[in-house]
Amino acid sequence: MIVCIAEKPSVAREIAAVLGATRRCDGYLEGNGYQVTWTFGHLCMLKEPHDYDIRWKQWNSYTLPIFPTHSGIKLIENDTYKKQFSVIQTLFASADEIVNCGDAGQEGELIQRWVLLMSGARCPVKRLWISSLTEEAIRQGFAELRPQSDYQLLYEAALARSVGDWLLGINATRAYTIRYGRRGSVLSVGRVQTPTLAMIVERQKEIENFESKPYWELKTDYREVTFSAVKGKFQTPEEGQELLKKIEGQPFTVTNVTKKTGKEAPPRLFDLTSLQVECNKKYALSADDTLKTAQSLYEKKLLTYPRVDTTYLPDDLYPKIAPTLKNLQNYAELTAPLLAKPILKLKRVFDNSKITDHHAIIPTGVQSNALTAVEQQVYDMVVRRFIANFYPDSIVATTTLEGESVGVGFKTSGKTVIEPTWRVVFGKQEQPTEDKEEIKTLPPMEKGESGPHKPSLVEKHTQPPKPFTEATLLRAMETAGKNVDDETLRDAMKENGIGRPSTRAAIIETLITRKYIRKERKNLVATELGVQLIDLIHDPLIKSVELTGQWEKKLRDIEKNKVKATDFITDLKAMVTQVVQNVKNDTTTKRLAVEPDIVKTLTKKAAAKKAEKKSKPQLPVEGKACPKCGKGIIVKGHTAWGCSRWKEGCDWRVMFPKEENIKQS
Repeated sequence: MIVCIAEKPSVAREIAAVLGATRRCDGYLEGNGYQVTWTFGHLCMLKEPHDYDIRWKQWNSYTLPIFPTHSGIKLIENDTYKKQFSVIQTLFASADEIVNCGDAGQEGELIQRWVLLMSGARCPVKRLWISSLTEEAIRQGFAELRPQSDYQLLYEAALARSVGDWLLGINATRAYTIRYGRRGSVLSVGRVQTPTLAMIVERQKEIENFESKPYWELKTDYREVTFSAVKGKFQTPEEGQELLKKIEGQPFTVTNVTKKTGKEAPPRLFDLTSLQVECNKKYALSADDTLKTAQSLYEKKLLTYPRVDTTYLPDDLYPKIAPTLKNLQNYAELTAPLLAKPILKLKRVFDNSKITDHHAIIPTGVQSNALTAVEQQVYDMVVRRFIANFYPDSIVATTTLEGESVGVGFKTSGKTVIEPTWRVVFGKQEQPTEDKEEIKTLPPMEKGESGPHKPSLVEKHTQPPKPFTEATLLRAMETAGKNVDDETLRDAMKENGIGRPSTRAAIIETLITRKYIRKERKNLVATELGVQLIDLIHDPLIKSVELTGQWEKKLRDIEKNKVKATDFITDLKAMVTQVVQNVKNDTTTKRLAVEPDIVKTLTKKAAAKKAEKKSKPQLPVEGKACPKCGKGIIVKGHTAWGCSRWKEGCDWRVMFPKEENIKQS
């Protein structure tokens, strides 16, 4: 019997249907020589400190740093998970072969490997590696199963990431909480979440401390076209007024007309981050909502695997492009021009050297049906981006006009789309936000022409940097805090980004849940608690975006066999030791000033329990000494408690509460 284990019941059902395992059993599907079972995402987790040593349950600085001799795993405390694991363990015990059908990525590998380890599976294990859940992809995947050992480096990288996050998170969180936290509060510190919070706090401080300064620009309108003075900004109005007076009433002459024609490629295919950015800009979807929607579309067989960090396709996918386009029947008007001739095989789309685990997110060609409004928006965005990439480059003309009036130079430029090509896929209202460059068409002008104009001195003010939105924060995480617009340069910096495409959304949600940041419309704003936490952390080892990006690169290098996982953990332990020591050596008495919401909640609950306890009558306890005479004991009668020495004259008595009287009757 071959036992297949998927990451979710829904994925297991898709695989089972293709394999012919149609008989439903408790916790698995069976048939045609296969048993297909599933996890619910993580069934296992790394052990907690007290699982290794009961002394580590207490939070005190003497036990830090906490370094288990080896990292162990355990089942998550959940009855449903335990029941399903028991099913899995039983199936594995009698299996001739196991097929790991977990999500084809680092996290998917970790989830399933832990279950395999916990179960004590002994038989050979193979790996299914697919990028979509279509029947064709599943059949091809099973025809090309590979030994699990081929993915050992992927697992080691995932394990190193998980263990590293545990070591830093446990030790840094305890160290900072013990040293700087208020009673009942927890100062959560993490490898990725803390530098991400630091970026938000730093930006917020720049905005709060920004001093707006005035400046002046000299402009003039000639033939309904606005020209700007080449001298640029004036720091005082007097500078500009002098030139304004000089040119008022004087003619304006066009001194030069330059036209350049060029090509513009469509925006690249989506990786997860660019999809999250676009959805946030266009539809105000959170990164987490976009990921969940893309995952849902993947499980409905409509999109390929979404948790990817590449915008390229492999060469062997080229023959499937035309059939996929043909199957997008709802977009036939847009695909018809492409299908009328051979599909272009472009280097900016197909590049094996840019492919790691998966390729860019594209439609599968399966017909969409019964989609939610949000699913339709995300699906349409991916489909249009996919179609546009096989159109020729757009032809644009850039015109630069120069002029002068009494020796004062002016300049303006505009862009005109000559051949829209791929732009027709998006339409005028649906242009991707990455292509929102202003299209300004200038009227034809001739060098040497002259005429009246309307000059003016415009006062403006310097503007503070904008707060992070989820879109701009995702880009900052991708490029380790660098503001990079160029797609090619962004690609080059991805290896040093912080977090992974699949985890960045969760990091943002974690910061919101822990009350370190909040949303104000589309902006992400640090709370007072978040600001104070970053102010307390002086150690660049924890909050440096660049340093965290370097760790991320090491984790990628583990996958490529350039760095050993054991070396990464050894280096991280040294860093954690330094972090803990820095906190212990801090002689300041500074502590968290603001009371976190969680502390307020705990305090409110404690106060409520105390009030409830006071409001309830303290009922006597049988067998205890009589509170009046001290010689007898409390006994329970038919309607009241009394003293056992009532015959000797002790009249102590407490009547039953009303509900107790009812009970007695």
